[in-house]
Amino acid sequence: MSQMHNPPHPGETLLEDVLPALGLTVAEAARQLGVSRVQLSRVLHGHAPVSPNLALRLEQWLSGATADVWLRMQLAHDLWQARQGTNLPKVMPAVLRGVV
Repeated sequence: MSQMHNPPHPGETLLEDVLPALGLTVAEAARQLGVSRVQLSRVLHGHAPVSPNLALRLEQWLSGATADVWLRMQLAHDLWQARQGTNLPKVMPAVLRGVV
């Protein structure tokens, strides 16, 4: 399976697609989600991840996008970012002991 090149942070999808489609400001979306405007803004701008709690709120708020979808988007973004790091540790493969 090929890895997507630089998957977007899920907050980018919310900021660029969801909020404009709903005609909502960040403050109004935050109010409807029951989170602070600052908390939502940090997610929208990629400075904070979509947490499991926020994913469940998004699932209830938006029809068609389950919490799993939001968390998979976050995981894909995080893994791609981690793989781009220059300080990845060098780990030797596990050695099975006592296997004949």
